[in-house]
Amino acid sequence: MLGTVIAVTLLAAVGGTGLGGLLGVILKRESEKTVSLLLSFAAGVMLAICFFDLMPEAMEGASVWVVIAGTFFGYVVVQLLNYLIDAHANPEVAHIDQSHPRTADDLGELIHADHLQFHQKEGDRKKLFVAGLVMACAIALHNVPEGMVIGASYAASGAAAGSLALAVVIGLHNIPEGMAVSVPLVSGGMDRVSAVLLTALTGVPTVLGAIVGHYLGTMSPLMLAVALSFASGAMLNVSFGELLPESILMWRSKLPAFATILGVFVGMAIVFA
Repeated sequence: MLGTVIAVTLLAAVGGTGLGGLLGVILKRESEKTVSLLLSFAAGVMLAICFFDLMPEAMEGASVWVVIAGTFFGYVVVQLLNYLIDAHANPEVAHIDQSHPRTADDLGELIHADHLQFHQKEGDRKKLFVAGLVMACAIALHNVPEGMVIGASYAASGAAAGSLALAVVIGLHNIPEGMAVSVPLVSGGMDRVSAVLLTALTGVPTVLGAIVGHYLGTMSPLMLAVALSFASGAMLNVSFGELLPESILMWRSKLPAFATILGVFVGMAIVFA
């Protein structure tokens, strides 16, 4: 069981960030609509599995107040990690102004494809490279609670379709994060192959989180409930705090909302079919 958890988590995390790193060095800006739909769809699947699978499963082993407290704790932990990432990632844009605001509200700003020529100046290349390394470390830390989602899910239901689906959507969620790491590295002077490989390695800590989540889930019904609650909170933060805002801001259209609803339907089918 644990070997399966590690293998699936490694494939989803390293594969997702690695694919994001690869896309970051070859992707054209007009592809942001596709990324927007993928993020929206992944958020819908996450929400369905969270509300229809993980949280009900958690309430079978603990009171609703324990589940609420665990969910809130998971949400706060991921929020703090996101704050850490933002605090260290923003300085890489040394020319924040009306044209380049502090928030990355589209794919071009996220991967800095909209102003890379500015950073190509010799004095900025080192700063951009260092910023890419900082982003890589922050995202590696951020991936630990995401791994707990997969591990706790496997502890609750084994190699069920819902657990595999979670691994897939977390892999999709890691794509833009991988892009945000690889582009500054390449623009800072690192060769493309090394940048993609380093980006993929930021997904490895997800395995640590999966192992922790799995062991907590197998200790007792109460610990399983706590692990599932924490995983639910982490997923709610990822969905409402990252995936949905990014997808809507990348493409101001009705289609991201439709992709989210479609993701919810797919998640429900995975849980109940």
